[in-house]
Amino acid sequence: MLELIRLDHLLIIIPPGSKKAARKFYTEVLQLKEIPGMHPRGAIWFEMADIQLHLREEEGHKTTSDRHPAFVVSRLEAAINFLKMQGIPVSFSSEIDGRERCFFRDPWGNRYELIEYKK
Repeated sequence: MLELIRLDHLLIIIPPGSKKAARKFYTEVLQLKEIPGMHPRGAIWFEMADIQLHLREEEGHKTTSDRHPAFVVSRLEAAINFLKMQGIPVSFSSEIDGRERCFFRDPWGNRYELIEYKK
């Protein structure tokens, strides 16, 4: 039996040569804490809620995919306002009963979803 416990980390790829700009975006704009260390294959790691976000430069990066991780937030409206204040465009998609959500992309086209569950 496969007994999954929780998600540990996500690996997001960025184009070669963009590690310095990605570090700045994720630490200064999104205000994530970087996890120091010499990580495999030159990745940079961040704390994002109770999981880790790993970024690695890789050839073949695509910016048109709708693939994305989704993160639950306690106050979606506040999160949207924060993103807009950082100059990050926010988009919306189909409605889902019992939750509100929005999407944003990092400068390399990686898509993220934020969800607030309604009580």
